[in-house]
Amino acid sequence: MTLGVQLAPEIQAPLTHAPFGALIVEHSGVITWANSVCATLFAEPDPESLRLGLLFVWFCDEDAETLRQMFELFFAAPVAQRDPWTRKFVLNAADGSRPNVALTLAPVTGLEDGDGAQRAVVYLRNITREVTAERRFAQMFDTLPLGLVVVDGRGRIAQANPALASQFGYPVEDLIGRNLDILLPERYRIAHAGHVAAYSASPASRMMAPNEEITGLHSSGREFPVEIGLTRFENPGQSLCMAIVSDITFRKQSQTALQQTNAQLEEFTYVASHDLRSPLRGIADLVSWIREDLADEHGEDALPQAVRHNFDRITQRIERCEQMIDDLLSYARAGVRDPQVHRIDPRELVEEAMAMVVIPEGFEVEVDVDVAGGTLMAPRAPLSTSLRNLIANAVKHHGGTTGRIRIAMREEGRFSIFSVDDDGQGIPPGNEERIFKLFHRASPGTDGDGVGLAFTRRMINAHGGMVTARGQGELGGASFEVHWPRILLRESDDD
Repeated sequence: MTLGVQLAPEIQAPLTHAPFGALIVEHSGVITWANSVCATLFAEPDPESLRLGLLFVWFCDEDAETLRQMFELFFAAPVAQRDPWTRKFVLNAADGSRPNVALTLAPVTGLEDGDGAQRAVVYLRNITREVTAERRFAQMFDTLPLGLVVVDGRGRIAQANPALASQFGYPVEDLIGRNLDILLPERYRIAHAGHVAAYSASPASRMMAPNEEITGLHSSGREFPVEIGLTRFENPGQSLCMAIVSDITFRKQSQTALQQTNAQLEEFTYVASHDLRSPLRGIADLVSWIREDLADEHGEDALPQAVRHNFDRITQRIERCEQMIDDLLSYARAGVRDPQVHRIDPRELVEEAMAMVVIPEGFEVEVDVDVAGGTLMAPRAPLSTSLRNLIANAVKHHGGTTGRIRIAMREEGRFSIFSVDDDGQGIPPGNEERIFKLFHRASPGTDGDGVGLAFTRRMINAHGGMVTARGQGELGGASFEVHWPRILLRESDDD
């Protein structure tokens, strides 16, 4: 369709059927021809309604003024020197919508109206989706709590977010255009240029030097540990890559503190074992010698009953102290993860744990194991030991000569959840966490030194799981749940 100007067939056909908007516009901005895509873009019923309209009125005042200046510069140049010019604008459509458009002003030949008017072709492409995507990316880029930096093929910073600038102690604007070297300790800089070139030649999403310790350089001159993930950053015209930088100072401090604590605990327990066993053995020998001397002098039967009872009490307490030392050593060792992983049938595991516990004849044991998830891969010894301790605990602290114990297992997310419930006296309110403390006895009237549950929790935690207790479970007594990971997280694997 023509509106006041005749186009040559070789021009009209492509513009009419183009998948983007096309307008023929005079130097003054008056529209003399439009295709149907333009009518849709302007929310007009047909191209005829755009005829003799002024292009500038479809834009806000600021954009309209920019367009006028664009037209003046374009038409002031000789025809042979009129190069296409593109800019993004927001169009004020007739239906109130405001689509984002890429507007290109380009020269056109083949107009046959003979009136001598200067005209050009305006191409309009709806880029609303692209702009929306760019805005969303920019918002995510700027607000992500991880450091992000985009680097070009020459190692210069093209873009950085506030989190990265904060990590390294710079304003964002001070980083743009600078060489990435300013974020690296000097000893890394020579090798880093080669790494940039190698990555640009074969970009791929990966972690940088996953088995090495990497540090960044703060603007103050101090170094801090970082983790860096690399990925290709799509951008037409140039090779870019994006680095995701995480400051892992607190994680490293926590790991170091944990390692030091574990080492100190292990050292303490072994020293305590050696330093305490020797005097205990000495005391035990001394008591034995005194008893033998008294028996030789007066005869065993001549010793008063109270004296013999006190000798027996001393012997028992020495044995208990030795047992506490053994338990303390076991507790220290429980913090080390067993690397031996086996395929385990949960039902067989429960039966194995039950077989290792002396369950009184008056107790009824119910087993409800959901094996729908099949076998699980886990270290057998710590899981079996944990279940055995909880079953023995249910018997020991039940409070009665007859009772009921229920052992169950179900799958939930990445965990296998084992539960041990009983119908005994339960756990006093407020003691659900206290019973897991070292040397805390759940029931003062029972045997033991209060290490069993602390040992169990430490062992389960060391393998990426957790154990919790409730004072009253489904059977009315104590209820324990063990969340054992079927799938180990990366942190657990790396420990």
